[in-house]
Amino acid sequence: MDKKEYQKMTAKASNKSKVIPDCLNAFWVGGLICVIGQFLMDMYLNFGLDKKMAGTSVSISLVFLSILLTGCTVYQKLANIGGAGTLVPITGFANAMASPAIEFKPEGYILGVGANLFKIAGPVIVYGVVASVIYGVVYWVCQML
Repeated sequence: MDKKEYQKMTAKASNKSKVIPDCLNAFWVGGLICVIGQFLMDMYLNFGLDKKMAGTSVSISLVFLSILLTGCTVYQKLANIGGAGTLVPITGFANAMASPAIEFKPEGYILGVGANLFKIAGPVIVYGVVASVIYGVVYWVCQML
């Protein structure tokens, strides 16, 4: 089989992406998550929390809801519809943390859940810390000049 035949076979077997419907689904699902976050923010402010505490409460609530929906396999169904719209940073990160842990629960809490908890999130955390240090050093050098 030569390269052209392989490319034809691959193109035939690949799913064709429907760009416009995929973008619209990502938009409304991501927007829905943000609307829920705004609703929670307004609710916490109406309960008398100050803006900083209300923001913290919204973050905690969204992480909790994301992990709960991941455990009930609802988040994955939502991700199948909304695609990248479910990657709204805090809910996507919570889902990324919970998914491997739930998947490996039959292997036990230590070797299953504990060992796989940071499988996806670990590299993200490491990248974030390293990038922050590099950006901080660049910023400091620019301030010195």
